[in-house]
Amino acid sequence: MTTQATEAEVLFEKRGRAGIVTLNRPKALNALNSAMVRLIHPQLVAWASDPSVELVVVRGAGEKAFCAGGDIRQLHDWGKAGDPAMLEFYHEEYRLNAFIKCYPKPYVAVVDGIVMGGGVGLSAHGSHRVAGERLMFAMPETGIGFFPDVGGTFFLPRMPGRTGTWLALTAARLGQADALWSGFATHAVASADLGAVVDALAEKGDPDTTLAAFARPAGDAPAEVLLPVIDRCFSADTVEGILARLDAEDGEWAAKQAAAIRQKSPTSLKIALRQMREGAAASFEDCMRTEYRIVSRIPAGVDFYEGVRAVIIDKDNAPKWRPDRLEDVADAAIDAYFAPLANELDLAELDLAALDAG
Repeated sequence: MTTQATEAEVLFEKRGRAGIVTLNRPKALNALNSAMVRLIHPQLVAWASDPSVELVVVRGAGEKAFCAGGDIRQLHDWGKAGDPAMLEFYHEEYRLNAFIKCYPKPYVAVVDGIVMGGGVGLSAHGSHRVAGERLMFAMPETGIGFFPDVGGTFFLPRMPGRTGTWLALTAARLGQADALWSGFATHAVASADLGAVVDALAEKGDPDTTLAAFARPAGDAPAEVLLPVIDRCFSADTVEGILARLDAEDGEWAAKQAAAIRQKSPTSLKIALRQMREGAAASFEDCMRTEYRIVSRIPAGVDFYEGVRAVIIDKDNAPKWRPDRLEDVADAAIDAYFAPLANELDLAELDLAALDAG
């Protein structure tokens, strides 16, 4: 017999010292939707002021994914219909990301399997990110005419060297060792031990000591070996310059990166590179406001809808970008995405607003 609890898209449990959040859409790779955001934020607020909860643990149901991103098809449909629900989702999601960043208690994300997009927003800003060896981290947004959001403007430029720019433009994937080296993960743990990790956190609290007991070496990080060439190529001031440097490099790796970039939306690539450059010197709050400015303009464009059509709906993987050449993307068009809004993202009173909403 199926119970209502097992059907819920997100589960909450108080166990021992911990408040545990379980993303519970395993068949959808725990993709994040607006209903889940509206449940998670108020629950985090309640636990923040609950003295019996010493820390929060966030995990995903199933073995395939922590969270593979937002519910892109729904967002596509809302945007095409001119439904304000699309922008409302991002407004609420970005405020949740910001609340996690300033959470007053330890926030432990247990990340295994696929972690992309919205799943990164639920994990990267927490105090602890525990990665299993099945981890596959990526920010693939430029491939669907979108941009690396959920705080990517802040955390990607703070990875070693130009690693974040490489990830933003190519959608390259990081495994456990690279995630630990780059700073996305704080601890590497065997996937088979993750259930025991959650149990120990609930029983003992003290995430630093508890996680240290389970941590294991992740091995060599392939991206660390590549860092000299990543820095050499991805430090160029323009996407065209990055491609020219990749084309001038010897070896298969550089050719693959250049080929990957050339498949992405030219507009998205230029937005993403500007994010990386501006975000490196900006506060977290300003980065989130920048992302809200960009996402507010996405529905009026064409590449997001075309990218979702090609990758998710028709799955022909043959998007027809407009413009389809980097040199045809005007600087003024990119400036417009970053311009101030009449109604900027409000990051004040994140906790009070969540309580009111709940």
